[in-house]
Amino acid sequence: MAVMAHGGQSIFSKLTLWPDLAKRTPMSEHAPKHDRINPVPLPTDQELVLKVIPMPGDCNANGDIFGGWVMAQVDLAGSVLPARHVRGRMATVAVNQFIFKQPVRVGDILSFFSCVERIGRTSITVKVEVFAERFRSQGEYFKVTEASLTYVAIDEKGKPTPIAVRG
Repeated sequence: MAVMAHGGQSIFSKLTLWPDLAKRTPMSEHAPKHDRINPVPLPTDQELVLKVIPMPGDCNANGDIFGGWVMAQVDLAGSVLPARHVRGRMATVAVNQFIFKQPVRVGDILSFFSCVERIGRTSITVKVEVFAERFRSQGEYFKVTEASLTYVAIDEKGKPTPIAVRG
């Protein structure tokens, strides 16, 4: 069974692993400053919905934070704004896009920012951007992940239900 995104494509065809690193030297605490990807400002047009610090138990075999762990945190962060509109049960119905821009490391302080992209009759699509404040360079932020997810309001039987319009 394939996990499908909107348009019937396999979700895995839209996952991208660190496209910004393809032409650069891998980032590490020991890399010269000029080899690091430039810090970016945090977004001001989105809401901070989650902050978390990954720990050694969240690592993959390469010593970086496991992508599945990051995806789970993005799903949690992405659900915050839709929950305000749904005010009831909801479920993640689609991961429309998910891009791993840089690896996440143990001790990074991750900030998850979100904004609503679209509200439909029964669903809400949000954008989530994740920024890492590296342990050794606090005060500088690096975008590590961005994603678009869709949540659907559901009733007690798990069926889609209209989102009540609030004035």
